[in-house]
Amino acid sequence: MSDTTADVIVVGAGLAGLVATYELTRAGKRVVLVDQENEANLGGQAFWSLGGLFLVDSPEQRRMGIKDSYDLALADWLGSAGFDREDEDHWPRKWAEAYVRFAAGEKRDYLYGLGMKVTPNVGWAERGSGTATGHGNSVPRFHITWGTGPEVVRVFREPVLAAAERGLVDFKYRHQVDELIVEDGAAVGVRGSLLEPSDAARGVASSRESVGDFELRAKAVIVTSGGIGGNHELVRKNWPVDRMGGPAPESMVTGVPAYVDGRMLEITEGAGASLVNRDRMWHYTEGLKNWDPIWPGHGIRIIPGPSSLWLDAEGKRLPAPLFPGHDTLATLKHITGTGHDHTWFILTRAIVEKEFALSGSEQNPDITGKDLKLVLQRVKKGAPGPIQAFLDRGADFVVQRNLKDLVAGMNELTPSTPVSYEQVEREIVARDREVGNGYSKDLQLMAVRNARSYLPDRITRVAKPHRLLDPAQGPLIAVRLHVLTRKTLGGLETNLDSQVVRPDKSVFEGLYAAGEVAGFGGGGVHGYNALEGTFLGGCIFSGRAAGRALARSLA
Repeated sequence: MSDTTADVIVVGAGLAGLVATYELTRAGKRVVLVDQENEANLGGQAFWSLGGLFLVDSPEQRRMGIKDSYDLALADWLGSAGFDREDEDHWPRKWAEAYVRFAAGEKRDYLYGLGMKVTPNVGWAERGSGTATGHGNSVPRFHITWGTGPEVVRVFREPVLAAAERGLVDFKYRHQVDELIVEDGAAVGVRGSLLEPSDAARGVASSRESVGDFELRAKAVIVTSGGIGGNHELVRKNWPVDRMGGPAPESMVTGVPAYVDGRMLEITEGAGASLVNRDRMWHYTEGLKNWDPIWPGHGIRIIPGPSSLWLDAEGKRLPAPLFPGHDTLATLKHITGTGHDHTWFILTRAIVEKEFALSGSEQNPDITGKDLKLVLQRVKKGAPGPIQAFLDRGADFVVQRNLKDLVAGMNELTPSTPVSYEQVEREIVARDREVGNGYSKDLQLMAVRNARSYLPDRITRVAKPHRLLDPAQGPLIAVRLHVLTRKTLGGLETNLDSQVVRPDKSVFEGLYAAGEVAGFGGGGVHGYNALEGTFLGGCIFSGRAAGRALARSLA
């Protein structure tokens, strides 16, 4: 079948696609929104997120006494990005400057105007590599949306659905794009397969059985199909062995649904688009096997406070400054260099109760449900419900009253890679010796005390330093950690209007890209690293740019 009634075809009904559609319909443009999943998945991967947003010099920061600025945030961004490719980093660098300006300027007002709010407690994610010029946030900038990922989706979904009622949006679910239609050098539509109907719940892997074909035409196409995190084969193919060690871990858990498959990257490149920085990616090192999985290989990330003792698969402490919450990719490189796929956190009940949080909207029912009474229970003694569920049912947790039994439990989980009791004891005792004074040569304990100088962390996020072998703080807990696949940092190369460019840097007429498929803008706005709270914001900023640019050009 063929349809030629739309002004714009948007391929991918995730956050970037919703934002682009919202901006187009505000200008009265007609949009066909195409997605290979069913209606239950509207909003895509963003629905499952914690809703973290990177904001600079926000009212929330100022109320916490945080001194932030565009200049400081840009210095942090560039220090983390490490742009070093003359051609491939041309547009990413421009996008970085523009995005940080957006985060320091109108981003908060734009989102608040749509009805979104953030919680008052600003988090400090990716604390960095230990130098002022290197990777990491100099100050807390992680603003959690009140309502988490579902709320981020809602504020764009509702106006898009309202536009659909006015006849401006036509949803084409279960439409899998296989080809971009290019005529006279311009993108004018898409062709693909009609997939059999599916009533699968959100996030559950769906059938790819084709029951027909389709063709759609319009004045322009925006690709917003996401990255490669759900496709381990593609992750392994693009894995930068020279930079992150390797090969990629043999065993990884998956932080995104199966539909995050990267298909449109190859399809769009095949149509003539420039695809850059494909070796840049972001995978977490604190993944857990979900005891209640939704998608295949479903992993959950621990968002850790800084206190857990981090040991490799052989029981050796990770070197400074590879501490929890500090430098994700440097830690990943070290882990892959050990030749093993897992690591261990060693901690106490006191630490898990205060410092463990789980990424994901479904793992934070209090904030997701906007339940203030439930949120306030986080400051009470005891582990939050989702954490307790993992302690009780998670395959990666060992809880024991003494170290000998703890190590025995660890070795039951990984019999092919046992750890020595003497080795683990030596690491813990050495660390515990340093707790006796308010100062130390141990850089991790210095980092813990630095974190506790930030009042919200001291109250809600970072445990008071104590000996891990202190029975009063127990029981002891060991957590086996897996590499968890997540984000694509490279992608389709775009200019600041989200127009896709060709390998010769000329504009690809009629073709735009936004969100993760465009490396969140430009083909890699994050460079080699990310500052966290930047992924949703990148979808919003690049989707907004695409929608507004097309609205102007089609006026």
